Amino acid sequence: MAAPHLEFLVEELSQEAFLQELLLSHLPDGITFQIIRHRGKGDLLAKLAGRLRGYAKYLPADWRIFVLVDRDNDDCQELKQRLEDISGQVGLRTRTRAGGGNSWQVVNRIVIEELEAWYFGDPEAICNAYPRVSLKTLNQARYRDPDAISDTWETLKQVLQRKGYFRRGISKPEAARNIAAHIAPQRNRSRSFQVFYAAILEAAGP
Repeated sequence: MAAPHLEFLVEELSQEAFLQELLLSHLPDGITFQIIRHRGKGDLLAKLAGRLRGYAKYLPADWRIFVLVDRDNDDCQELKQRLEDISGQVGLRTRTRAGGGNSWQVVNRIVIEELEAWYFGDPEAICNAYPRVSLKTLNQARYRDPDAISDTWETLKQVLQRKGYFRRGISKPEAARNIAAHIAPQRNRSRSFQVFYAAILEAAGP
């Protein structure tokens, strides 16, 4: 049974802007969502137990919660375990511990390494948002595995500024909205994006 409502807990404004565009374009009709933005990763992690404890008191059985954080320089397995433990401590069942199916309440997902890796996963989306950027450039070997690009934010900024965009400083939320409006999930070559999006499809599916 499809979840009628999805809750997303995110780190900051650019994640919120990206998801807002993505979900409005790709969620099936009739499914609602809310995005709760924090003041960075530290703020989200500090408040997560309290927020999930609040959800545990009233969460309808068919709602789903998504927790989304950047890996940054953290160990991915340790960060995932921390998120899983917090959910378990407040009595919410995670997708990992439920073993799939549709009986979970919370899914914890990690962006590797930063949100901008998901943009590089869909070079056509970047080129459609910023037409002076060449698809040939973004298909070079250094960009082919987006989850392996180090410092994706700085890399994206350099790509855009070399073509004359954001010469006075790049707005991360603006770039997030512009690129997300052109994202085609099925062609995105970021593995961390595909893992995240698969959970959305599972929650929103039959």
